[in-house]
Amino acid sequence: MQKATIQLETLTCPSCVQKIDSAVKSLKGVEKESVKVSFNSSKVKLDFDENQLTAEAVVKAITALGYDVKKTQVKPV
Repeated sequence: MQKATIQLETLTCPSCVQKIDSAVKSLKGVEKESVKVSFNSSKVKLDFDENQLTAEAVVKAITALGYDVKKTQVKPV
């Protein structure tokens, strides 16, 4: 398992949080209970199985929704 922290451009509305939350949770390999999207800090935190998913794939899912990713940090859990 790996833990990712993804810094986004500033989120402008609470519905953005819901969209990102749903998209990330729908990815195979994401530990659904670990997903936290913070409106105030514009960060997404999650745990994922690196054998099923890469951090880049998570970033791609977020950018596909139209949100810009500034920085991604990945650490082993």
